[in-house]
Amino acid sequence: MNNKALIAALIFGGATTAMAGGYTAPVVEAEPVVAIAPAVDTSDWTGFYGGVQIGGVDLSLGLPDFEEERIDGLHIGADGHHYGLHVGYLRDYGQFVAGAELSYDKADDFDLPVNLEGELIRAKLLAGYDSGKFLPYAAISFARLDGELGGESWDGTGFGYGAGAKFMATPRVMLGIEWMTNEFDLDVIEEQDLDLDFGTISLSASYRF
Repeated sequence: MNNKALIAALIFGGATTAMAGGYTAPVVEAEPVVAIAPAVDTSDWTGFYGGVQIGGVDLSLGLPDFEEERIDGLHIGADGHHYGLHVGYLRDYGQFVAGAELSYDKADDFDLPVNLEGELIRAKLLAGYDSGKFLPYAAISFARLDGELGGESWDGTGFGYGAGAKFMATPRVMLGIEWMTNEFDLDVIEEQDLDLDFGTISLSASYRF
């Protein structure tokens, strides 16, 4: 075999070997894809709670008519303060929240020439809309009011209504604001009933159990 035949054999043999092995593409490692899940509001209002409230009182007292003295009924308005305790339970049905609450308040410091103070117990039913951490609601109530006006004791019961909102500051702490009014017929003067509109605006803080 001459030199030309040897060179040809080497070239042909190398080409055959390369073709037999085939082409291997370079491996490129793909960067991992991290999927970010959308934020989901997991606020759940279901549970018992208890706390304190404080606020202002706006009352309107309707005096009876005294026909013998020819005095028509008058209305007296006064502002005061209230503070107290409450317990309640809420049930979350999705977008609708229902609940019940029982509260006790001491009311005093009214801007009247005579001393006026009272104790108010309210039983309330609440219905609200679950908008996440905020819960706007409407409420109806039945209340009992025991008080003292100028040294005379009196009491009465009455229905009421109101509205408010609660804010879930943490999974355990709720803050709230509420307006509520109740109407009472008070037996203060013999055979004469006084009409009392008792309205409150309250700020509250509650602990969820």
